[in-house]
Amino acid sequence: MIHSTITFTMIASMPRVLFLVALTVAMATATSGARSRQIHLRFYMHDITGGPGQTAVQLVKGPGPAHPFMPGAHFGDTTVIDDALTEGPSAASRAVGRAQGSYMLAGLKEPVLMVSMTVALTGGVYNGSTIAVVGRDDISAAVRELAVAGGTGAFRKATGHVLWRTARMVSRDHMVLELDVYATMPAAVAAPNGQRQSGVLNI
Repeated sequence: MIHSTITFTMIASMPRVLFLVALTVAMATATSGARSRQIHLRFYMHDITGGPGQTAVQLVKGPGPAHPFMPGAHFGDTTVIDDALTEGPSAASRAVGRAQGSYMLAGLKEPVLMVSMTVALTGGVYNGSTIAVVGRDDISAAVRELAVAGGTGAFRKATGHVLWRTARMVSRDHMVLELDVYATMPAAVAAPNGQRQSGVLNI
C-alpha cells in the first residue's frame, strides 16, 4: 500500500517536473543568447612575397626535404608577414588593417601551411581592435577554415572561425585572399558606439 502511494505521488508530480525542466532549458537558452553577440566581417588580405611593396619575407629556409608539389619549397619554410587588409580585392581600395604574423610549410607531401597571425583593424568602428587567427591552410582547397582564437578591444574573448579563399593572383608574387570572419563575443564586451549589426559589416 505504501509503495502504491509513493508511485502514485511520483506519477502525479511528473508533469510539473517536466514543465520545470522545459522552463529551465528555455531560460538557459534565452540567457545564453543575451550573453553573446555575433559579428561577420569581410576583407581582403594582400600577401606580396617579392618585388615592390613586399609584405612577406622568408624567415627560415626549411631544413626538411623539398616539397613534391611546390617547386623551390622545403618542409619547415617559415615566412613572416605584415600584409595589408583592404575593403575590396583591389590594393587601391580602402585600407582597413594589417595581418601580422607568420605561416610555415607544415605538410611533407600536401601543400599545407600552419598560419598564426593577428588581424589589427585600423579603420571603421573596430579601429584599434585585434583578432587572433590560427589554423591549417591547405592551399589546394577552394575554401579553408581557420579558427578565431581570441582578440582585443571589441573582440576580447572572441571565438569563431574564418573562411579563407584565394580571391585572385595579381602576379606570381602577389596573392589576394578573401577572409570572412565569423566571431562571437560575450555581450559584456561593449560594441563600438553600442552597435549591434548583423550581416557583413563595413569596418
